[in-house]
Amino acid sequence: MRPVTSVRFSHRVDISEPNPIVAAQNVAKRAGRTLYQLNDSNPTHHGLAPRSVPQEYNADPRGPVAARRALAEFLSARARGSDAELEVQGRPADIADDTSLTFGAAGESVDPARLYLTSSTSQAYSWLMKLLCDPGEAVLCPTPGYPLIESIGRLEGVRAVTYPLRYDGSWTIDVPEIERTLERNRAGTEPQIRALILINPNNPTGSYVGEHDYEALVAVCERYDLAIIADEVFFDFPLLPLETPHRAAGESRVLTFGLDGFSKMLAAPHAKVGWIQVSGPEGDVAAALRRLDVIADDFLPMSGIIAEQIPGMLAEVPAQLLRIRERTRNNLVSLEEALAASDSGVVSLLQPEGGWNVLLRFPSVIDETELVTTLIEQHATTAQPGYFFDMVSNGYIAVSLLPEPEEFRKGIATLLTEVDELL
Repeated sequence: MRPVTSVRFSHRVDISEPNPIVAAQNVAKRAGRTLYQLNDSNPTHHGLAPRSVPQEYNADPRGPVAARRALAEFLSARARGSDAELEVQGRPADIADDTSLTFGAAGESVDPARLYLTSSTSQAYSWLMKLLCDPGEAVLCPTPGYPLIESIGRLEGVRAVTYPLRYDGSWTIDVPEIERTLERNRAGTEPQIRALILINPNNPTGSYVGEHDYEALVAVCERYDLAIIADEVFFDFPLLPLETPHRAAGESRVLTFGLDGFSKMLAAPHAKVGWIQVSGPEGDVAAALRRLDVIADDFLPMSGIIAEQIPGMLAEVPAQLLRIRERTRNNLVSLEEALAASDSGVVSLLQPEGGWNVLLRFPSVIDETELVTTLIEQHATTAQPGYFFDMVSNGYIAVSLLPEPEEFRKGIATLLTEVDELL
């Protein structure tokens, strides 16, 4: 009997019953019988692997099981609030003794069978759009936001329907507007929406999903049978002491796909290791796993050569988190000091809560494109204007908190000077 599911999956994934030969092979496998395969064309099964890559290749669509077990142990320790993560104590002077990150934890063990290893978060988005959406259907994603989702959606034939974040000293999600969008969608006036994407914390606003917003969004997803795709690659980088940032990975009430990876966790985009953590009601999870296995198998699992490095990379996480947090928090303090010391005082900070990037606001009489092109032409400096992230009006610029401190101070000083000159 197939599991009952509330989520409607796409029709593009073929989960038809196996043919008689595959069915017979499955029966033999369950009975513990090993079949000699006359058609086995895997060279590593026949002593033909090269000396540089001696491992035997056994394709598991979710990724090599040893790597998934190591990752599951790490994620489980993090959920329990142990030393796998670092506690938020506050500003730079307070972080030297950070040992565990306890906020937002689900407190449950992670099952390696519910993890999929990917080469990137982008690949995870692509797979999940295939899983949840037929061509022409849609996902909800936040604005302001990084334009990656819209670009991947275009490649997958999936629309990105935006929902707004509102700023009034801090950022909140406009949940009523999401409900209005879904009501119009239910009436058939827009492409069918199949998933809600949460970027937690968002880029470039640096805003976590607050507890009140989170609970309201879970209720919305339950009412409208939506899955949650939670991109939490910046979750481990709080910039301020926070009361209740909520990690969505591990959510049990609605089908949820938690995305994370080493690109941000280790500050290693070249490591090319990401993952999907699947959770939710049992029926939805079982149905999702069955279909994700088809997708992952078609695109082939992560390289075993890479997967073997995962346990060692996980061991580096605590030190790397401390290192990156110290850099971003110190640069945030430096930025605040520079803004406070500015003679004109016309540039202000939209208060971030986490992540690596921040938004600055300047007088809208200055055109964003003019400011950035002037920085390029006269100061050999560049930045990203607010319209790159669909800010609703002119007068914003995004800057990174990652540069070396002296380089960062010089860059901010150049920006503030140029704003004053353009005024």
